[in-house]
Amino acid sequence: MPIFLDTGNISDIEKYLKMGIIRGVTTNPTILLQAGVTGGMKGIKERSVEIANLVDPYPLSVEVTTNDPKMMLEQAQEFAGWAKNINVKITIHGPKGELDNLEIVHELENKHDIRVNVTAMMSAQQCLLAAMAGATYVSLFGGRVNNMGYNSCEEIRKLRTVLDDFSLDASIIIGSTREVLNIIEWLEAGAHLVTVVPKLLEGMIVHPYSKETVQMFLDDAAKTEKA
Repeated sequence: MPIFLDTGNISDIEKYLKMGIIRGVTTNPTILLQAGVTGGMKGIKERSVEIANLVDPYPLSVEVTTNDPKMMLEQAQEFAGWAKNINVKITIHGPKGELDNLEIVHELENKHDIRVNVTAMMSAQQCLLAAMAGATYVSLFGGRVNNMGYNSCEEIRKLRTVLDDFSLDASIIIGSTREVLNIIEWLEAGAHLVTVVPKLLEGMIVHPYSKETVQMFLDDAAKTEKA
């Protein structure tokens, strides 16, 4: 399951599903807004259900829109009820460093049997604690890690080692992908999954030398008909 598509755009999801090269979709409020979703929670539900049905049995991650503990818990249960393949995204902590979030993650996974994707993490240590809390997925923002001057591949290797050493079942998702190169290097470093925006996925497929070679084949095929 190496690639999740990071989008809320239905046509992009349909396009790459037909190719058979994605194994899930991830969203967040920013992505849904960019995809034209409006109407508050009603709009989020409608688009999420549409995507979940489209990608089934692959997973869809939908992020809560609040950092209030009670409301996070309520939203998570509501979102998970929209479709059987919806996972709920919870950030590692609040905008001011509030520490309630991992308690919510632990309760959702262990009491309510809801799969959680803990997101917005910038270090292996954050991801380790999220995995210990019971998260099914731990999302490290590799592009932002690199922007801070650290090597995201090293964080991935450290994280994969400790998860394996302590038999923690969380899958490592690397997001905030900025370059086509990131996708292969992060998977090679030990990530289970990389989230990829449609433009980068196209960049993985199309290579200028491949275009040149295909054109040569077509030109030479045409010459054989005239020979």
